[in-house]
Amino acid sequence: MNMLIIYTHPNHQSLSYAFLQKVIAGSRENAAIDEIQVLDLYEENFNPVLVFNEYKRRRDMKNDPALQKYREQLLWADKIVLVYPIWWGRPPAMLMGYIDQMFASGFAYRDKGGLLPEGLLKRKSVVCVSSMKGPAHYPLLWLNNAHKVLMRKALFNYVGIKKVKFFEFGSMESKRGRHDQKLNKVYRYFQKV
Repeated sequence: MNMLIIYTHPNHQSLSYAFLQKVIAGSRENAAIDEIQVLDLYEENFNPVLVFNEYKRRRDMKNDPALQKYREQLLWADKIVLVYPIWWGRPPAMLMGYIDQMFASGFAYRDKGGLLPEGLLKRKSVVCVSSMKGPAHYPLLWLNNAHKVLMRKALFNYVGIKKVKFFEFGSMESKRGRHDQKLNKVYRYFQKV
């Protein structure tokens, strides 16, 4: 299995970075994982801004040469792992900009003229590892699970990815946030996935 890890946090001293390190460490001990690539969107200086004008059209985004290496990474990966914080109830703008550009028509899905498109990224799976300041049940009780609905239904199911797992950790800025326990849970999962 080939694994692409997409890390989205501007600070390498963050808890998100600690989760990234646990994902990598656990995956390296997993015999089922052949190769790992890490894409750090901030370190990469990924430009999340969509630009459409008379020279750059949305319908041509699937062929944008500036995004070719990222398309190749997504096609190469059997498992895509996203590591990010939840800010204002959703992933960071940097990650959303990546999603806006990468999951383009003609690459990630194809319109069939009906209600739903044909997903072109079938047989892949996704794991989302996210953390937030608020309590663990905040997204479910206050936001109607908007984060998971966005990621699972509006994005991944739409492009054909049906296997989506979430590690959504709350109260992470609290001294009682049980950081080590949560970090080890992620580490153990990736040892065996």
